[in-house]
Amino acid sequence: MAADNCLVANDWICGEYVRTRAHDLTAATLQHLWITGVSVALALVVAFPLALVARRWKPVAGPVLGFTTVLYTIPSLAMYSLLLPVFGISASVVVTGLVLYSLTILVRNILAGLQAVPEDAREAARGMGYGPLRLLLRVELPLALPTVMAGLRIATVSAVSLTTVGAIVGYGGLGNLIYDGMNTLFKAEVLTASAICVVLAVAADLLLLGVQRLLTPWTRTRRTARSARASRARTGEAAA
Repeated sequence: MAADNCLVANDWICGEYVRTRAHDLTAATLQHLWITGVSVALALVVAFPLALVARRWKPVAGPVLGFTTVLYTIPSLAMYSLLLPVFGISASVVVTGLVLYSLTILVRNILAGLQAVPEDAREAARGMGYGPLRLLLRVELPLALPTVMAGLRIATVSAVSLTTVGAIVGYGGLGNLIYDGMNTLFKAEVLTASAICVVLAVAADLLLLGVQRLLTPWTRTRRTARSARASRARTGEAAA
């Protein structure tokens, strides 16, 4: 009876809502994950060649970075509205909008990561007979990976948040529930869907951080070496 009462009382926290609407919550969460994942993946596919072009031809770097920055300044509601005449009411509106927003972060981070690769590392690779493609894949990308992954984490968390705005066209994942809950003043629906969004964002960030640590084991080695040197220095100071 107490569980039923939380629905009747329209409480913010209501376990009965989660139990009775589990199917709706699951469907909205899966749609949210699908839209976010596809958007970030497509943005990465587009951002990578753009960053390479910007690095290869310096005069192009300014316009590319400027254009992607301008895209990010467009409010999400306006962005989705501008895309409606092109795609109609469909998930493509939300996916395309998220791709455009993600380009700002990804292009900048990929470009910054590649530019930060030490020139002596490139020269050493060329001396070993590495061609441009092999140099990029075997030397530059691995060294740029921490910066690239940092951008990917930010873009993913941002996409999880901006997906909710897709509720204006009916493809907002958990945003659909938040929007409906706000229209009907259904407190449990608003809070539960919002809480799941936060959990998704945190989980995605932690997952990508774990992937980054797996792909860049040498960064952990350097941190361990620095910690060891610092520990020895403190021990020496204490002994003195």
